[in-house]
Amino acid sequence: MRVTKHEHAALTLEKHGEKLLIDPGIFTSPLPDAENVAALVITHEHPDHWTGDHIDRILATNPGLPIYAPAGVVAAAPGYTITEVSPGDRVDVGPFHLEFFGGEHALIHKSIPVIDNVGVLVDDAFYYPGDSFSLPKGAHVALLAAPVGAPWLKIGDAIDFVLAVAPRQVFATHDMTLSVAGRDMGRERLRWAAEQHDGELVILEPGDSAEI
Repeated sequence: MRVTKHEHAALTLEKHGEKLLIDPGIFTSPLPDAENVAALVITHEHPDHWTGDHIDRILATNPGLPIYAPAGVVAAAPGYTITEVSPGDRVDVGPFHLEFFGGEHALIHKSIPVIDNVGVLVDDAFYYPGDSFSLPKGAHVALLAAPVGAPWLKIGDAIDFVLAVAPRQVFATHDMTLSVAGRDMGRERLRWAAEQHDGELVILEPGDSAEI
C-alpha cells in the first residue's frame, strides 16, 4: 500500500489500483489523479479537513463514491450522501479495510464546543487520528500519520501519542499552520519518540509517498 501526503491533513492511500482519500480541506490543493477512488473518509467537520469544492471535484470523476464521516460532518454537509461512522465501526470498501476509533475532537478551548472526530485505521497497518490523539487499540501500526501543528496541539502530547502507538514508521501531518522552522522542530520530536521503540521518522513533503 502506498501512502501519499498532500498539503496539511490530506492523504491518498493506493492499493491494487484503487485509492482511499482522507481529509482534503481548505489548505489542500486539488488532489492530482483523483480517479479510481474507492472511498473518501472525512474525520471531522472543520474546513481544513473537507470542503464542498473538493468533494464535488472527486465526485465528478467518481460518481456515487461512498463517503464515510462522523455525525457532525453528515449534519454539516446536507447536500451530500454520507455514511455516518462511529468509533468501533468497521467497513470494507474496495481493497481497503477501515476501522474507526476515538469519537471526539481534541479540546481547543473550554469556550469552543467539542465536535465529533474519528481516527481511521486502514488494513491494520496505517493509522491517522484526525484532530485527536485517540489510540488505535490493539493495532500494530506500520505507518502513523501524526499531527504536529494545531491550535489544540501541544508537542508533548504528540510525543506521548507516538510513544503510545509505537509505530514502525511515523510522518508529520496537519502542519500548514506551522512555519518551516516550527514544522522541522516538531518532526524531530516525533523522530525521538519513534526511535524509543526502534521506529523511524519518514520525511514526507506534499506529493511524497511511503510504502507499507
